[in-house]
Amino acid sequence: MLQSFVPRETIAGELRVAATPETVEKLIALGLKVTIEAGAGAGANIDDEAFVAKGATLASDPALAWSEADLVLTVRGVHRENAGRLQRGATLIGLLSPSEEAETAALLAQRQVTSLALELLPRVSRAQTMDALSSQASIAGYKAVLLAAGRLAKYFPLLMTAAGTVKPARVVVMGAGVAGLQAIATAKRLGAVVEVSDIRPAVEEEVKSLGGRFIELPMVESGEGKGGYAKQMGEDFLIRQREIVQKHLAAADVAITTAQIPGRKAPTLITREMVESMRRGAVIVDLAVEQGGNCELSRVGEEVVHHGVVILGPANLAATMAEDASKLYARNILAVLGEMVEEGKIVIDPENDVVAPMLWTHGGEITHGPTAERLTQATTAGMGG
Repeated sequence: MLQSFVPRETIAGELRVAATPETVEKLIALGLKVTIEAGAGAGANIDDEAFVAKGATLASDPALAWSEADLVLTVRGVHRENAGRLQRGATLIGLLSPSEEAETAALLAQRQVTSLALELLPRVSRAQTMDALSSQASIAGYKAVLLAAGRLAKYFPLLMTAAGTVKPARVVVMGAGVAGLQAIATAKRLGAVVEVSDIRPAVEEEVKSLGGRFIELPMVESGEGKGGYAKQMGEDFLIRQREIVQKHLAAADVAITTAQIPGRKAPTLITREMVESMRRGAVIVDLAVEQGGNCELSRVGEEVVHHGVVILGPANLAATMAEDASKLYARNILAVLGEMVEEGKIVIDPENDVVAPMLWTHGGEITHGPTAERLTQATTAGMGG
């Protein structure tokens, strides 16, 4: 029987878990034996007993569980010490940060580990149930609005009171991907007036369907990238975009930035000068802060106040709602395994249009081209070549 292991996450502040009692039951139905590290679900309000009640076994020795597992399911990758414990031929699935962890990939390849990075999942319709980036980004977009509303010194909705009328807050959302769309919907539910900037004209209809007002940009070319993501635009375009958006930011109470380019530093959408043009008391929530930030002044995990403008750089917002985030993430993992597990065994089909693109390492090699290239560049630089 295939031995699977769900460890407790080791990254500070990571409260999510890669399986829930609901998915444990279904993993067992797929023919897997499921072992859970004690306390793995604590951050998501899941007791060990809830896992055991669905058929899971608790690991008495986590280090041994790592070494005996045929399959490891994680949320935020694997510490190199644990990567070194994995048995040869094991399979690892999680958000593995392929654009950052080239050395970990090398270690996994050396140990003949097959690793699948959920970040590399192709954006195709049949893969929607497996799309962990989207399920977690939606949570981040929702929570970003709540953070802004909690920090803003005024109401979001229009209010008509005996003491007079209170105008609704004005919110600018920059980037209408999954996080941005959820931010639009949440801000509208709270009664704000929402304006939206995005370099992909194709999202205008969806923005309007949620009640947002689309900010028209001078598009010489489409900003649509591969898989529905935005692509990297030239500096001339970004300058024009900032000039247009600045006028809207100057009147805004809240700005939420969500623009990210897979594998690249996030584009700078709000400069120092743009922050200084905003009104005192305005709030910026930068959801791209861990990728370098959309706001020039944002700092990871910090609150920065500049010219009276509050700039929030929250890290890993999905983990702040670990209970629901874990439910969605665990279902994403289950859907991925549904493509790979046959009669209780893992089968990697190189022709599978969903599984194959996610392969980070396989057969003793780094199969993700950009990761292999980064490792080669790092090695060359280290040799002084």
